[in-house]
Amino acid sequence: MELLEGKVAIITGAGRGIGRETALLFAENGASVVISDLDETPAKEVEREIVNNGGKALAICGDITNPDFPRTLMKKVVDEFGRIDVLVNNAGVTRDSLIHKMTDEQFQQVLDIHLVAPFRLIREAAPYMRETAKEEIEQGVTNYRKIINVSSVSGLRGNVGQANYSSAKAGVVGLTKVVAQEWGRYNINTNAVAFGFIETRMTQSLEASEDQTGIPDKVRQMLIDKVPQKRTGQPREAAEGILYLASPMSNYVNGQVLQINGGSYT
Repeated sequence: MELLEGKVAIITGAGRGIGRETALLFAENGASVVISDLDETPAKEVEREIVNNGGKALAICGDITNPDFPRTLMKKVVDEFGRIDVLVNNAGVTRDSLIHKMTDEQFQQVLDIHLVAPFRLIREAAPYMRETAKEEIEQGVTNYRKIINVSSVSGLRGNVGQANYSSAKAGVVGLTKVVAQEWGRYNINTNAVAFGFIETRMTQSLEASEDQTGIPDKVRQMLIDKVPQKRTGQPREAAEGILYLASPMSNYVNGQVLQINGGSYT
């Protein structure tokens, strides 16, 4: 059974890591996938991989912090596929620093990407999700739509050196719960996933990194030692949690935060 057969899903930050795995998994489950990413090269690679495997995909690249991009994105999606069923707000970045050294720019940039952009994307999706759902309900049609926001355990417990990231991810939880309450009556389920230590470009070994992105090996090992399962999570495991919240299996799950962290924060 293809859990997302006939659905159209937008995934931000889908060129790499968790976003990429989510796009591939959604396509495997029958969705037409819109790959939104700042970088065109990896986004196009994901698009080609899905299409070559017989799926439907479209890469739409741009800066989600640009106030005009969310509206442009939604219009292009509807022009291409005619509808929007799933929105996954996954794009992210880290700009870590101790709070007494953190600049206004570092703080605001992370908030803009992780919290302001999802707000704008949800708002711009309203005509195609909320208003369309209202019309369907008036016609006696029940059709569930899903919004999944990516948070983090850092937003639930805080994390040293991440005042910006923790604040943004805590805000994502609040945003999720508000949209769940406002739009739940329209058969739109809004939930969040809070990831722990997932193996991605941002959490790779700094010593082995080619672009100076990652975490020093000593710090990585300390973080892994704190996970009861004694390992990092894989992007596919993270994507499977997102798939659950996007699928019919979660039709009565709304306003919740699904923690995927190997038991590191319970």
